[in-house]
Amino acid sequence: MEVGCARLFGLDAMRRMRINWFGWVMAVAVVAAGCATRPKAHWAASPRNVVKVSSPAPPRTNSIAEPEAEALAHFATAVSYEANTNHALALSHFELAAQSDPGNEPLVIELSRQYLASNQPQKALDLLTRAAKHPNATPEVYGWLAEAYLKSGKTNQAIQAGRHSMTTWPTALEGYRSLAAIYLQTSQPLESLKVLNRAAKVQNVDAKFLIGLADFYAAWAQDHSDKKEQVKGQAVALLDRATAMKTEPELIQHVADTYNHFGETKKAAQFYLQVLTKETEPSVQRDAVREELANLYLQSDDRKGAYEQLQAIVRDNPTKYPQAWYELGVLSYEDKNLIDAARNFEKALLLNTNLQRAYYNLALVQIDLGHNEDALKTLATANGKFKNSFLDEFFAGIAHIHMKSYKEAVFHFTAAEVIAKVKDQARLTYDFYFQFGAACERNHDYKEAERHFLKCIDQSPDSPEALNYLGFMWAEHGQNLEKARDLIERAVKKEPKNAAYVDSMGWVLFKLNQPKEALAWLLKAQELSTEPDATLLDHLGDVYMALNQEDKAHEAWRKSLSLEANDDVQKKLASGKKNGD
Repeated sequence: MEVGCARLFGLDAMRRMRINWFGWVMAVAVVAAGCATRPKAHWAASPRNVVKVSSPAPPRTNSIAEPEAEALAHFATAVSYEANTNHALALSHFELAAQSDPGNEPLVIELSRQYLASNQPQKALDLLTRAAKHPNATPEVYGWLAEAYLKSGKTNQAIQAGRHSMTTWPTALEGYRSLAAIYLQTSQPLESLKVLNRAAKVQNVDAKFLIGLADFYAAWAQDHSDKKEQVKGQAVALLDRATAMKTEPELIQHVADTYNHFGETKKAAQFYLQVLTKETEPSVQRDAVREELANLYLQSDDRKGAYEQLQAIVRDNPTKYPQAWYELGVLSYEDKNLIDAARNFEKALLLNTNLQRAYYNLALVQIDLGHNEDALKTLATANGKFKNSFLDEFFAGIAHIHMKSYKEAVFHFTAAEVIAKVKDQARLTYDFYFQFGAACERNHDYKEAERHFLKCIDQSPDSPEALNYLGFMWAEHGQNLEKARDLIERAVKKEPKNAAYVDSMGWVLFKLNQPKEALAWLLKAQELSTEPDATLLDHLGDVYMALNQEDKAHEAWRKSLSLEANDDVQKKLASGKKNGD
């Protein structure tokens, strides 16, 4: 019975691996849009950026629209030095300007950021302490003050600064964020979560607050994946509240990203599509959104949606994204558009000669097209680039199965097994041993085939394919017939309408000298078969002959020969003798 090699472990499996060729551009786009408010250290090693949430400042008691004269002088001098690339002197005057006018919050925060980044927390602390005393100080100042305290080793003061911000401005997210981050950095994740949960109960806040808080939940969950489901409900509820309000366009992608993070793929796709309606011109941002949509559609088996997004990517950027061409190749292959598949894989390799799987999948497509010489050239190129590679040997084995070069297939699978045992035994999976066993069986090495199929069954006891293959092989050679019957029964129980498994059941009963019982199974297999099958008709002829129904036996054998030439069937038809004793 033919083995569906590409289906079991080939092109179909490859598309399940998440594509991520826009990761760096997404980060650039987020920063460019002004979404990151402070260093990522606030959320440990989390790569997520968080939404900037501007907090309502109290009414100003006096105008500070312009700095004091001294501060203004220092600021102007600093700008002059900066223009002449004298960064050291520029920095010193910026510092003097901030000291003279601690109410110049943007300057204070920028200098504090630089101090903290250069491991000078005491300088940041001195500057922020003065700024926090200013009558117009905002939650952002206290957030940075909390961070400066924390980096100075003053955890209690950091917590106090965070609590002050949270209680003074209860509808501003900055205080909750700062305090939650402090608890997280000091290994108190449950206290951190309590702060976020408190923020989630605040009423009369805007969509920006809710989206930012949901994003913080996602960052918290990323560092505590075992509790992701625990916080998912809160985060999704926040996003649902936010999207029921008027949401600023620049926050829509944050909504989509956070829905996506928590597995709400349909909602995420809805908002990514909204982003695309805004991004009408080619841009890095638009490509990044299309990547996310393509990922979502691939994960949910929405082939049409994935195809549309990938086509849009390569249409706008035909030489920029080899991975997009690769994914299009996989989709084309699955749709049996072999020429398109080959062209897409070739374009992927033209743009990136190190795209390893594209070589193997291109070779499989070339074999399916009957271009065996081209396939061998493709595999030779891969072998030259990726020596001692498990994948190189494994895919070469699959290619040789397709080419019916079973001896060569066994050679490559053996080499792959040796490499995996040394480098990565996790690669020795059910799929690997199934392919290996099939190659050995076709190469007439039945003992080795038996060994590999037993490994398959040991790894996946309920897999009907391995159960049927080994059971049928034993029955075909009259070996272990009772065990063979047990294996095939288990396969049929898993897939009772599989014509091949039902045929195997009839065949093992025939081998057990139960032709009458065998006939019922073979007739049922014929009913279940979507098209005439030469092997099934051959078996049916043998059973009819065993039941002394010679005319029906000859009719079945003639039909079998009309579908596929077979010397053994021809001899049986010529001799009129029953087979299978």
